[in-house]
Amino acid sequence: MAMEVESAKCECCELREECTRGYIVGVKAAFGGRWLCGLCSEAVREEGRRKAGSTMEEAIQDHINFCKQDHIAHGLRQMLLRRQRQRRSK
Repeated sequence: MAMEVESAKCECCELREECTRGYIVGVKAAFGGRWLCGLCSEAVREEGRRKAGSTMEEAIQDHINFCKQDHIAHGLRQMLLRRQRQRRSK
């Protein structure tokens, strides 16, 4: 009997993964109803351990903010690389 899979989108990094319904439910239960990919869930757990006294929600929000900053930095990096290539081709 084949297990049915669903697509789940990480609320931190927006990565999509194909997972079984049971796995999705388990991850959401561990993270206050939010689905996090494997890498982000480990980062959030580590953040929670590192910051004594912080809640899971605070650790999740900190990681979401980190991912947003990383997306912005990646976008800026790509823009600068394109400009550099354009200058070299002229």
